[in-house]
Amino acid sequence: MLESSFCHLDGVGGASEQRLWDAGVFTWQDALNASSLPVKRPSHEGMCRLLDESRKRLDSRDAAWFGTRMPANQQWRLLPDFMDSVACVDIETTGLSWPQAHITTIALYDGTNVKTYVHGDNLEAFADDIRQYQLLITFNGKCFDVPFIERSFGISLQCGHIDLRYVFKALGISGGLKNVEKVLGIDRGDLSGVDGFLAVLLWRHYRRTGDARALETLLAYNVEDVLNLMPLAIWAYNEHLAATPFATLKRLPEPNVPENPFAASREILYTVTGQMQSFG
Repeated sequence: MLESSFCHLDGVGGASEQRLWDAGVFTWQDALNASSLPVKRPSHEGMCRLLDESRKRLDSRDAAWFGTRMPANQQWRLLPDFMDSVACVDIETTGLSWPQAHITTIALYDGTNVKTYVHGDNLEAFADDIRQYQLLITFNGKCFDVPFIERSFGISLQCGHIDLRYVFKALGISGGLKNVEKVLGIDRGDLSGVDGFLAVLLWRHYRRTGDARALETLLAYNVEDVLNLMPLAIWAYNEHLAATPFATLKRLPEPNVPENPFAASREILYTVTGQMQSFG
């Protein structure tokens, strides 16, 4: 889909891109071969120059370049070309504001393996591991996860970034990750009803008592988020694709998602839920 996209070019919005498609300009090569194009900006010469640059960037696997030039709600287009180097990432924290709050756990799923990082154990390893990926998938990560990660580790994540919050909003589905999952019929089982505040309490309970079940439950919740991001991303990709001329040509198959390697403790959830109610 990326080689059929023009919305990352200066002066090309949704309407201009549609005019290109309507004129039979379906790929970058089509545009390069055309003697004229049905758009005012950029000029034909300017577009050819930008498309040559686009080809070089794609050949060099520079997802970040496309990410900085493409609207947030259109970055679903990056998925097929970087599926082999994608990291679904979600963080849990002790609060919303850095540096008053800190990261407690991070979950990463790359389509094959699940990795977890825990404060006081192996959290620092995340900064090195994340560098091997060209593309991030998050939900609200542009506003929360990525800034928190960059400040906490003192790094800059040089990769493309599909934030599903914007991608789903463009499909008319708003709200948080759990609401999107509900709309799509995703059931979290024992983790239904667990939210970010309860995750904070799970961490506090673990630190106070040393009960490994609290950490396991927190990791189960954290990992469930990232396991769901991949099927959500592919569903959204196919939904957006349906509104293009490529609906039947470039669809992605539903992914096989592994079982969550962590299990939530109902007893711990009952205990911590009681603590949460005491706040109310």
